[in-house]
Amino acid sequence: MEPLFHLSIPVDDLDRAKAFYVDMLGCKIGRETRGRFDINFFGHHIVAHHSPREAGKANGTIASDGDTAPLRHFGLILPLDEWKDMERRLTDRHVEFTLSPRLSFAGKPAEQHIMMLPDGCGNIVEFKSQPRDRVFATDAP
Repeated sequence: MEPLFHLSIPVDDLDRAKAFYVDMLGCKIGRETRGRFDINFFGHHIVAHHSPREAGKANGTIASDGDTAPLRHFGLILPLDEWKDMERRLTDRHVEFTLSPRLSFAGKPAEQHIMMLPDGCGNIVEFKSQPRDRVFATDAP
């Protein structure tokens, strides 16, 4: 079995979280019990827990290629064609991006396509694309 990534996230509204992950992103829902549900996040295991206090905590920012991005976020690295498909899907749905779709770090080893958006429940989701062999690239010679 290939390793699967697992993440537990707080959300302030379970129904709104389901709508975002299913309708907006196209994910599937797995097990559900009172106060939580599993998300098949592109083959990875995310659990959304109803926890308004945790979901509502302030998120800091970090510098990112001349812009600022949310400090706390999670996401997925996609092949470029799938990233562009996701960009179209989200743009067609008039998403308000936290970090608009763009090419960051152009011409550098860390060059990547990137976009971030809020899930509406206290979390920021990032999608990026770059070749696997450059995911951990540095500018060092």
